[in-house]
Amino acid sequence: MGAEVAQPYLTVAKTREDVLIAAMKDSLPTQDLPSPLPVAVVGAGAVGSFFGGLLAKAGHPVTLIGRAAHAKAVVQDGLRISMADGTEHRVALQATTDISAVAGAGCILLSVKSYDTETIAAQMAPYLRPDAVILSMQNGVDNPERLAACLAAQGHAGCLVVPTAVYVAAVLQGPGHVVHHGRSELQIGPFATAMAGDMEIHARLSAVQALFATAGVAVTISQTVMKELWGKLVVNCAYNAVSALSQLPYGQIVAVPEMRRLLDALVSEVVAVSQADGIGLSLEAARQATEKIGQTMAGQRSSTAQDIARGKPTEIEHLNGFIVRRGAALQVPTPANQAVYALIKLFESRQAPQISETRND
Repeated sequence: MGAEVAQPYLTVAKTREDVLIAAMKDSLPTQDLPSPLPVAVVGAGAVGSFFGGLLAKAGHPVTLIGRAAHAKAVVQDGLRISMADGTEHRVALQATTDISAVAGAGCILLSVKSYDTETIAAQMAPYLRPDAVILSMQNGVDNPERLAACLAAQGHAGCLVVPTAVYVAAVLQGPGHVVHHGRSELQIGPFATAMAGDMEIHARLSAVQALFATAGVAVTISQTVMKELWGKLVVNCAYNAVSALSQLPYGQIVAVPEMRRLLDALVSEVVAVSQADGIGLSLEAARQATEKIGQTMAGQRSSTAQDIARGKPTEIEHLNGFIVRRGAALQVPTPANQAVYALIKLFESRQAPQISETRND
C-alpha cells in the first residue's frame, strides 16, 4: 500500500511542504515537554525496544507496541537488554499489540516498515495527543514527509514529525530480549529547510534531546539531518537489493570486481539524484562510506535479504524504487537502480515457499 501512495506524493511534495510547515507553526505549543514523559514505541522491534527500554530504565513510562509474542514476554518478565559492554538489564515496562496505547504519549518512536507508514498513521490518528512528537526511525528518506502529510490530513498538523538518523547495532534475540552490539546515538532535525530557523520547532527538538539525555543516549540536533538520511540511503541502495538477490553477505559481494562496479553505478545514481534534488551528496564521500561498510560489516546480510528469504514484503519501494521514481521526476537516469528494483519486485511476486527454498540452494 505504501508504494501506491509514495509515487504521486513525491511529485507534489514540494508544493505540499509549505502547507505542512504553516500548519505546524500554527499548532505547536511553546511549552517544554513534561518529564517524566510518557513514551510509546510503535513497531517495537530491536531498535525501538532498545531505546524504549533505556528510557524506561531512566524512569519514563514507556509502552512497547508490537508483535504479540514480544509483548507477552515483556509483560511477563520485563524487557531484557544485553549491552555490548557485558552488562545485563531487566526493565519493567508496558507492552501490547493495541495501537490505542499511543494515547497520552508525548513522544512516539516510530520504527515500522516504510510500506506501513500511511496505514499506521491512520491507525494512530484517533488516539494521538495534539502536541505529540513522533520520531521517524525508519529506513529511507520519504517517511517523515509522508507521515506528516497523512497526520495533517487527519487533523493532526500539530504533531511534530522528526526525521531521525539512528546509529545503533541491536538485534531482537527472541521475544523480550534485545542484544546490543554497539553505539546508541541519534541525529534529529527538521525535514524541510524552511523549518530550520523556527525557534518553536527547535525548542521541541531540544526537549527530545533532553529526554534521551536522561537515558544516556546522545542526540544531535542537525539542520542537515535529511542529508544524513540520504547518506544512509546510498548504502542501503548499494547493498540491500544485491545482498537479497545473491543471499550473500557484503564481504563476499565486494570481493567480486564486477559487483564492485555495479555497486559504484548504484551509488553514483543515488548521488546524482540527491544533487538534482538539492541535497548535494559528495560522490567521493558516498563511495568511501559504501566501501567501508563492505569491510566493517563483511558478514552482514541486508534486511531486504532477510525479508526475501522469509517470503516477506521488502522496503524496496522506499530504497531503490524511490531513487527510480525521484530520478524520473528530476530527469536523472537510474538504470542500475531500475534493474535491481525490478529484480526484487520479481522475487516478491513469487510464492513464499519458493523464496524460502532459494536461500538454501
